Amino acid sequence: MSATSKNVRSATPKPAGRRTAATRIHPVVIYPVRHPADASHLEALYEMVARLDGRKGTYARPITVVDRKTDRAMAESAEYREFREQTVGRHSDILGAWCVDTCQMWYTGLGAAFERGAGEDVYWLIPGDFNYATPAGQEVLGRLHDLPEIIAELDQDLCIGEITTDHNHPKQLIDTYGTFALLYTWFPAEAREIRQYTERPRSEFLAVRHGFLDQALQRRWYPYEQTVVMLLEAVLARAKISRFSVGEITDLPEGRESLASAIVQVERTERVLKSFWSERRRAEPGWAAEYRALELLSERARNSALTILQNLLS
Repeated sequence: MSATSKNVRSATPKPAGRRTAATRIHPVVIYPVRHPADASHLEALYEMVARLDGRKGTYARPITVVDRKTDRAMAESAEYREFREQTVGRHSDILGAWCVDTCQMWYTGLGAAFERGAGEDVYWLIPGDFNYATPAGQEVLGRLHDLPEIIAELDQDLCIGEITTDHNHPKQLIDTYGTFALLYTWFPAEAREIRQYTERPRSEFLAVRHGFLDQALQRRWYPYEQTVVMLLEAVLARAKISRFSVGEITDLPEGRESLASAIVQVERTERVLKSFWSERRRAEPGWAAEYRALELLSERARNSALTILQNLLS
């Protein structure tokens, strides 16, 4: 197990934690919106899910969230129906929902798991659209269970899983020049603290304790970039945050990210941050003038990020 935070720099040896026999881990798998032509990566993932389902004392019954659009798109595929029923349905409870985007699938799945949980339980989000069948992916699956265990054993509220990338990886470039530039514009103090925990504030790998999830579910949930919002909420609430190194794994074909996709990701991050800032500050005197001033700075940060990304990703 490898974890870091302000309070936890190394998990070896393990300090005494709060995990008890009553603590259960709730796996929530987010099924790809587009069922892949090559299902080998999902097959590898559900081999791990089957092992979790077999450990009833430690893990609750896994939940798989499937967007109804996926079912509709694959309605004529016998292979998909068989995989859905014989593999996904055999090892997890399938929760179908019409969702705006992936983060709404998170909300649906984590909310359903939360209703089954209690006390010191831990909720573990597992993205389904990564290359798990590769040798690197197999290594990741072999240690991914450490992510929720950090919460239970090291007394944390939120643990972010970071995939290992070099500084030229497209997602790393987007976070460096886009996400953090905008975070420093709207939430400078919180951005500095978040960067002490993680370089990947939009990670899809995370685990969260029951109490913190309770608070998060009661607040507005965003259809995009919800990890950034949860990190901001955790910093503002002085919650305990850790980072876990997931390993080398990718969800990109041949490691590429289109410029068009990068533009969308930067622009929606800005929209979420503007909304989050205004909702927290609009009851204060003079908030509108401050908001408009920050909007100008944010526009410059966004344009600068898009110029850099255009040069790097074109």
